[in-house]
Amino acid sequence: MTTEGADPLDDYRRSGFAGSVGFGARPAVLAIDLARAYVDDSSPLRAPVESSVAASARLVAAARELSVPVVFTRVSYRVDPDTGEIVDGGLFVEKIPSLRVFAENSPLADFVDDPRPVGAEVVVTKQYASAFSGTSLAATLRSRGIDTLVICGLSTSGCVRATATDALQLGFRPIVVADACGDRTAEIQAANLMDLQAKYADVVDLERAVSLLAGTATG
Repeated sequence: MTTEGADPLDDYRRSGFAGSVGFGARPAVLAIDLARAYVDDSSPLRAPVESSVAASARLVAAARELSVPVVFTRVSYRVDPDTGEIVDGGLFVEKIPSLRVFAENSPLADFVDDPRPVGAEVVVTKQYASAFSGTSLAATLRSRGIDTLVICGLSTSGCVRATATDALQLGFRPIVVADACGDRTAEIQAANLMDLQAKYADVVDLERAVSLLAGTATG
């Protein structure tokens, strides 16, 4: 039981949680859903994530400089031209109606200015929270020998968390970059980072993430 003022992770550790997945030999940066929908004032999904987007841009830039692969994800839903209804969002869109901003060709579904994909970087299009759900991501990573995912993007409690959890279950080492992930409130952000560290991922800051990438690239 956690006492007032104590570090909640201490309670996890006493119960055998909060180990480490470690860093593998072949990492990739996975940039989750860095869409205009989260930074545009006209969007119902607008959130205070500017600093997280900027940190993601620095992480992606460092990966490119080190020749570490970068993979982006995006959300896109098909729309029935006759009814205007989304046809491939299933219960997720029913649960979160504001996801309709990700209808195909919506400007809010486009990537932010920085970071965004360049050249032949892989872009995974998804309809659900996890980047692995119904996509080719796992096969693409395995074909390139990727064993570690350095994860940034939006949002921590949603698609970042779901992707990190699935990564672990599929045998990839998830490294979540705390200051390069964002959410709607500081409280939601902190709680989810703590739980990710306890159960599903190693949570590091941007400086540590870049150091790990550099060590792998030069090691």
